[in-house]
Amino acid sequence: MVHGDQDKLNDGVDRYPLPLEPEGEIYLLKEEVAPETTFLPHRHQWGQLNVVDRGVMEIGVEQQRWLSPPQYGIWIPPDVIHSSYSRQRVAYRALYLNRQWSGQLPSQPCMIKISPLLRAVVADLSRREINSPTSAADRRLAQVIFDQLLQADPEPVYLPDSDDPLIKPILRALQSAPANDDPLAVWAQRRHSTERTLARHFQRELGMSFSEWRGRLRFLASLSLLRKGLSIKEVALELGYSTSSAFIALFRRHAGMSPEQYRRERGLNAQRQLG
Repeated sequence: MVHGDQDKLNDGVDRYPLPLEPEGEIYLLKEEVAPETTFLPHRHQWGQLNVVDRGVMEIGVEQQRWLSPPQYGIWIPPDVIHSSYSRQRVAYRALYLNRQWSGQLPSQPCMIKISPLLRAVVADLSRREINSPTSAADRRLAQVIFDQLLQADPEPVYLPDSDDPLIKPILRALQSAPANDDPLAVWAQRRHSTERTLARHFQRELGMSFSEWRGRLRFLASLSLLRKGLSIKEVALELGYSTSSAFIALFRRHAGMSPEQYRRERGLNAQRQLG
């Protein structure tokens, strides 16, 4: 683990070996990492699902960068070399599955939507400090976790990235200023291109439209702002929305709940209100 600096080492060593129980199917660890922390490229013999409680996790696999908000988990199959980086403090639960169970899940890294039932079972085991379920009751809970993962629809990536020379400057500009509301036509002028060409590059490189990508970026930014204690109205203004209702609609579409529900579930309180 490295604090405050990226490391480009990529030899695939299992740098973070786990005390896995050979007779169990699942092993659970609760982790919290400081801001600006890097886990060097490594691999595990078991599959790994990271379930975020607080923060946004970034995981690198080959040339891809995966960002996951709390309602999604990042699935890494066994032996896949990966690294991770946290810009801010991140609290998460790392769920490891043996090769037999991992073999029934996607063979490529992907994102898996975390159902309320799956999150509740993982939280219960973690609260009771059960790393490897051994009792009959806890092994049944482990089976529930596995069944939920089998039923989940995998998604390739939540906020994809690209080194495409035409759209990369746009992605970086929006990441620096999520409130930027310039339409695609304006960006086309700046890039000496056409709106149609840019739209085609976004779809080809990212698998989604410009507006969808920007909406996901704003949603991720809103999670950080809510954790800082900003009111919903303040968050909406910070992200360039003229009304709170437009922001709430975006948040509900991506999180499946309102910002207020999200804040209550995670024990967050608005520390400041607009006068």
